[in-house]
Amino acid sequence: MADILNFISGLLWGHVLVYLLIAAGLFFTFRLGFIQFRQFPYMVKVMANSRQGSNSGISSFQAFCTSLAARVGTGNMAGVAVALYLGGAGAIFWMWLIALIGMATSFAESALAQLYKTKDEDGNFRGGPAYYMEYGLGKRWMGVLFSLCLILAFGLVFNAVQANSITAAFEVAFDIPKHIMGVLLVIGSGFIIFGGLKTISRFAELVVPFMALAYLAVALYVSAINFELLPAVFKQIIYSAFGIEQAGAGAIGYAVMQAMIQGIKRGLFSNEAGMGSAANAAATATPNPNHPASQGYVQMLGVFVDTIIICSATAALILLSNQLVPESGVTGIALTQAALVQHVGEWGAIFIAIAILFFAFTSIVANYSYAETNLMFLEHNHKHGMLIFRLCVLGMVMFGSVSELGLIWTMADVSMGMMAIVNVAALFMLSGAVIWLYKDYISQLKQDKVPVFDPNSNEKIKATLPKGIWTK
Repeated sequence: MADILNFISGLLWGHVLVYLLIAAGLFFTFRLGFIQFRQFPYMVKVMANSRQGSNSGISSFQAFCTSLAARVGTGNMAGVAVALYLGGAGAIFWMWLIALIGMATSFAESALAQLYKTKDEDGNFRGGPAYYMEYGLGKRWMGVLFSLCLILAFGLVFNAVQANSITAAFEVAFDIPKHIMGVLLVIGSGFIIFGGLKTISRFAELVVPFMALAYLAVALYVSAINFELLPAVFKQIIYSAFGIEQAGAGAIGYAVMQAMIQGIKRGLFSNEAGMGSAANAAATATPNPNHPASQGYVQMLGVFVDTIIICSATAALILLSNQLVPESGVTGIALTQAALVQHVGEWGAIFIAIAILFFAFTSIVANYSYAETNLMFLEHNHKHGMLIFRLCVLGMVMFGSVSELGLIWTMADVSMGMMAIVNVAALFMLSGAVIWLYKDYISQLKQDKVPVFDPNSNEKIKATLPKGIWTK
């Protein structure tokens, strides 16, 4: 099984997704006029006014925190360490690149998710790629395929990955056996998962800002005490990304490809731009301004915070230490712990264990919320099916807690890759709607208006919208 998964993963990431994701990011970057660079200040302004919600939808800020809870997890701490271990320092450059151009892709998928959102039987907004595939493209089969991939990836495999990192970190820091920590995770996850969508969003709103700021504070402290080494680290990242260090050894092609593949793979796993996952959170919000494009701005900022800020913090911790030794076999969360221990002493391992508990645990509950939305797309709120699925999710949390890291990461790579292919294909097919939404939003801003979406201004889009959300 491991050999088959490794073959599929190599095929997807070595020959398809690297080029597909870069192409999608560049396409939307150009078509949206470099929106992520030109309108970065406005992006922050929209976020500052994003706490308004409604009875049907959570606030844009809660949706941002829910998506960031899913993004900021194992990928930021263990994933960066894996990328450095397998791809070298140059992998970080490719992480940055895929995040910067992926911000435009994130705008596209989040705006479309808002445009084609629906209401469930409890009156909550639901939506995401499966919904814009069904309504926007008229291809329910495509939405079903995406939903199945997402349920496998986020509801099951990714939650096993998050649980694996938590139990591994606590075993190192506190010598707690993995199976005992796994049971505690199942209990905690079950308590929040059975509380429903709004419980998950409130939990994320409280925990995510705190955990991110605490982790960044420690990383900034480490960077400050090693300030004189930072230029050399930055030089190492750039040189390694383009094979300059390996040029003399004749290994430039292989080294660059490894750095590129690992950086893009782990970057996508962390920020999820183009994967279609964060769009499920974007659809649940009541946007402010009340226009689908405003949620696109909010979610773009999530990609930036996740990769450019938090992943870079982990990279700094590791590259400023001498713990990155490929021959040692130390990788994943254990490498991040070892690096911080070198900088601050034994309490560093404890801090990383607590940080990964917050990071990965919030990812588990946010990942579940994505999977729940897609299960409802398939089953239309079938109560018994939902109960069975929740039990399966908790079973995967326990499975991941006691399993080997390598196989789980490979399963995550394959399922994530399949999701991304289906979603990016839909984004290209719906790119006309994305461009129109952006231009409509900007046109109203230029007239000093607060942008409001009026479906009557585009009859073609209006004809595809679900009833009762943007239209009566």
